[in-house]
Amino acid sequence: MKNPLNRRDVLIGMAAVPAGAAAIAAALNQPTSRADRKVGYAIVGLGSYALNNIIPQLQRCRLSRLTALVSGDPVKAKRVAAEHGVPERSIYSYGSFDRIRENPDVDVVYIILPNSMHAEYTIRAAKAGKHVLCEKPMAVSVAECEAMIAACRQAGRKLMIGYRSHFEPHNLHAMRLQREKAVGRTRFVQSEHGFPIGDPAQWRLKRKLAGGGSLMDIGIYSVQALRYTSGEEPLSVTARESTNRSDPRFREVEDMIDWTFAFPSGAIGHGFSSYSSGHNHIRLTGDGGWIDLEPATSYSGQRMRVRRGAGEEQVTPPPGPAINQFVGQLDHMAECVLTGRDPVVSGEEGLRDMRIIEAIYRSARDGQTVRL
Repeated sequence: MKNPLNRRDVLIGMAAVPAGAAAIAAALNQPTSRADRKVGYAIVGLGSYALNNIIPQLQRCRLSRLTALVSGDPVKAKRVAAEHGVPERSIYSYGSFDRIRENPDVDVVYIILPNSMHAEYTIRAAKAGKHVLCEKPMAVSVAECEAMIAACRQAGRKLMIGYRSHFEPHNLHAMRLQREKAVGRTRFVQSEHGFPIGDPAQWRLKRKLAGGGSLMDIGIYSVQALRYTSGEEPLSVTARESTNRSDPRFREVEDMIDWTFAFPSGAIGHGFSSYSSGHNHIRLTGDGGWIDLEPATSYSGQRMRVRRGAGEEQVTPPPGPAINQFVGQLDHMAECVLTGRDPVVSGEEGLRDMRIIEAIYRSARDGQTVRL
C-alpha cells in the first residue's frame, strides 16, 4: 500500500490543530441541543491509565461521558461502575464485547489494552457500529494498522489515535512557534523519552503483547515529537539498539534504541527511547535560537524555554480550550462524532508512525540506513 501521507498532508494536519481547538470551543459554547448531547464512551481495559487518567477526566468533559465498561475482571468492573454511575447492564466482558452494538448509550469505544489487542478490538468495535479512540501505538504492525483503517472506513466510523500531546498547550505552542519561524529555519530536532521499567513479568516486556520494547511504548512520543515539532516527514532513518540481554527485563524486547532522521529541508532529527533511564525532552534548534520542552509530554507540569538571539525566557503558552490534554482529547473525538469532521490525529497518523517504527527496527537490525 502506498504511504497515504506526504509532507504537505502533515503540514495541513498541523495547521488544523488550532482549528480543531476552535471547533471544540465553538461546540462547547453552542446553546442548542448539540451542547446537551454528550457522547457516550465505553472504556475497554481497566488498567491504571484508564482508572487514574481517563475515567476521572471524563467527569470533567463538556461533550463526553462514561456510559460503559469492558473488562476481564467482573469484580473490578462492578466496583468502577458503581463509583461512576454506569449501570450493570453496560458492563461487558471481552467475550460479550460484541453485544455493545445493542447499547445506544455507547458512541465511542476507547481501547486501552496491550498493543497486540488494539487491532482486534478496533475492528470488532467498528463492526458493532461504534467510533473508535485507540491508544498508541496504534497496533503492532503496518498490516494491522491498515486493517483497522479499512474496518472503520467500511463501517463509516471515526478512528482516532490517543496522541494526547496534540491537545497539550506547550506542545501546541511549540508547533506554532516552529511554523512562525520564531527561532529561524529549523536545523536540528531532538526528542528523548524513557523510564526505568520495573517488574519483568509485566505485559510491556512480553513481545507477544507489546510488539517490542521501549520504542513501542515510550518511544512513540519521540517519533511523534520529531514529526510534529519539525513539521516535516523523514526521508530516511538510521538506527542502533543497545540492550543487555542478561537483564531479565529484556529477554524478549529491546531496552535503548536511538535513531537519526533526515528531513527534506536538510534538517536532522535525533530520537531516543529507553527502558533503563529517565527522559522526557524535546528541543528544536533553528538558525536563530531554540525551543526547549522539559518535561515535554508528561501528564502535567510541562515547562518551556525559548532562546532567540542572546535572550532566553521561560514561556507560558496560552491555555487551550479544554481543562487539560486528556479532556481536550476526549472532547475532540466527541466533537468529531457530533459534527462529522475528521480527527486531527486519525488512524492514518498512527499508520505513518508504525511505518517509521518498522523502519527504525529494520535499520537497527541490519545496520543500514532505511529510506522511507
